[in-house]
Amino acid sequence: MAKRSSKGIAAAGETIVHPLFPGIGRPAGSGWDPLGTQGGNDDRRDQSYVRKVKPQNANQKLLMDAIRTHNLVVALGPAGTGKTYIAISSAVEALEDGSVDRIVLSRPALEAGESIGYLPGDMHEKMAPFLRPLYDALTDRLGSKRLRAMMADGTIEIAPVGFMRGRTLNNAFVVIDEAQNCTYSQIKMLLTRLGWHSTMVLTGDPDQTDLLENLSGLADIARRLEAVEGIAVARLTEKDIVRHPLVASMLTVL
Repeated sequence: MAKRSSKGIAAAGETIVHPLFPGIGRPAGSGWDPLGTQGGNDDRRDQSYVRKVKPQNANQKLLMDAIRTHNLVVALGPAGTGKTYIAISSAVEALEDGSVDRIVLSRPALEAGESIGYLPGDMHEKMAPFLRPLYDALTDRLGSKRLRAMMADGTIEIAPVGFMRGRTLNNAFVVIDEAQNCTYSQIKMLLTRLGWHSTMVLTGDPDQTDLLENLSGLADIARRLEAVEGIAVARLTEKDIVRHPLVASMLTVL
């Protein structure tokens, strides 16, 4: 079968949308290249393990500093700004240096705009698709073998929001991910789980909730908590996105 000939893309005229990162959308060799192959150089993004995560921009540094110096941090920002990864990396570092005895991770079990039906298996198997991003970040920081061992002995616990009521989390690092999909009452319940010698980080993007309009409580909670001494609210923007630069450009118009 003959190969279908590739069609060139017509040159665009004057545009009203300007990329946040110069070079995006230009011909190869004249700007940023996702494979890093322009000019014969291969600076493809390194995915190797690093023990200490370093901030990629000023707002990420502010978030990391806030986590180190506060027991409760709310991290707000669009997708791709590193909120969850920084929170989980900070949790792993706190566990390894003995600051906490365990890590508790939670996120709402909410389908993102489509129904996946009834899933087979026990609770952990049913929750696995919703908690996959947390598993990925933990595997990146600990390795799959070590992660399985820590989950087996209870050092790391991943639970849905519904299973957090009535608990007091002492000597723990707690990460509540995708908090924009929690109602005001749910977030209030989660915040009051904080116990002695513990740190809690809520992450989410108030502009990307899967709840019905006006049901998400994250933005309201963050606004109220900003006035409370000892609590940090970190706000990241599109310019802090560390995924493909087109993500940042798209979010300015979507």
